[in-house]
Amino acid sequence: MFKQIILAAAAAVTLAALAGCATGAAATGSSASAEQAVAAAAEKLRVAMIDPTPAALTALVADDLSYGHSGGRVDTKDSFIGDLIAGKSDFVTIAITDQTIKVVGNTAIVRHTLTADTNDSGKPGKVQIKILGVWQQQGGQWKLLARQAVRVAA
Repeated sequence: MFKQIILAAAAAVTLAALAGCATGAAATGSSASAEQAVAAAAEKLRVAMIDPTPAALTALVADDLSYGHSGGRVDTKDSFIGDLIAGKSDFVTIAITDQTIKVVGNTAIVRHTLTADTNDSGKPGKVQIKILGVWQQQGGQWKLLARQAVRVAA
């Protein structure tokens, strides 16, 4: 009897894993096309951060966003969008380099270096930071779920 329980449990785990793989493959398509879709969403976010509108940002950001800044402050979706719209966070230019994308099911890990000219609250500046972004496919769209920035070592 114990052997039958173990075999039944193993079969259930295998079926669940196969179902998860099938679901992930259907949700993201091929790995290359999923990476291209994530790259396109990340590019749309870069552009929206330079010329922000609530509609563009809302379409790209998950409701549960956790947006960590290199100085330690953490924004929610509302505070992230609000700061961009109000000019508290004001990106004049943003250049993305060294970007890598790894898609795992309906989640993508995006790393890059961000170099920008800023004008936060009217004060000109420059920033160069490393970014880790976690994107999730929601309702057929890739949305930024989490982001963490760290300063580039001198």
